Amino acid sequence: MDSKFDKDYWENKYKENTTGWDIGYASTPLTTYFNQLNNKELRILIPGGGNCYEAEYLFENGFKNVFVIDIALQPLKNLKKRFPDFPEDQLIHADFFNHSEQYDLIVEQTFFCALDPVLRTNYVNKIHDLLTEKGKVIGVLFNFEFKEKYPPFGGNIVEYTKLFYEKFSINVLERCYNSIKPRDGRELFFIFEKI
Repeated sequence: MDSKFDKDYWENKYKENTTGWDIGYASTPLTTYFNQLNNKELRILIPGGGNCYEAEYLFENGFKNVFVIDIALQPLKNLKKRFPDFPEDQLIHADFFNHSEQYDLIVEQTFFCALDPVLRTNYVNKIHDLLTEKGKVIGVLFNFEFKEKYPPFGGNIVEYTKLFYEKFSINVLERCYNSIKPRDGRELFFIFEKI
């Protein structure tokens, strides 16, 4: 997929440590969701995972089939250095749009908002393809627009509903009640199920 926010762009963001969205741990909306999951055998993908504290959290809590894919190598190295027990073969250095495995659950943290908005329809189609029957994509999305012409990019409930409704049941799409303070009122939590 062509975008000015390519592999080199993201590699430099991580090497220069200019990732202002990185809070240094798995976010509360996601850990709250993870904590209620009972099936530890789920195949889970975290696309555009970045430093991926969510993968570390899941793995430490018994979910061993967690995979992280990122176009930039540096954040995958960062995760492995921080958490050496994470399996090397579950860290995938590749373009998400070229990936072709199947997953029961896809976790959205910062990938969608990092993508050039022209790729959003492609993202929805790819997520749909990667999920097993009745698979789910869950996570957080921004609930406001940014003025900048570079990532992250925002949006709103109406836009997200229009984007996903043809391929997913919108099970949950609501304001996060448990965002961290700097993000309070600016995040939506969602659970979309493949149809």
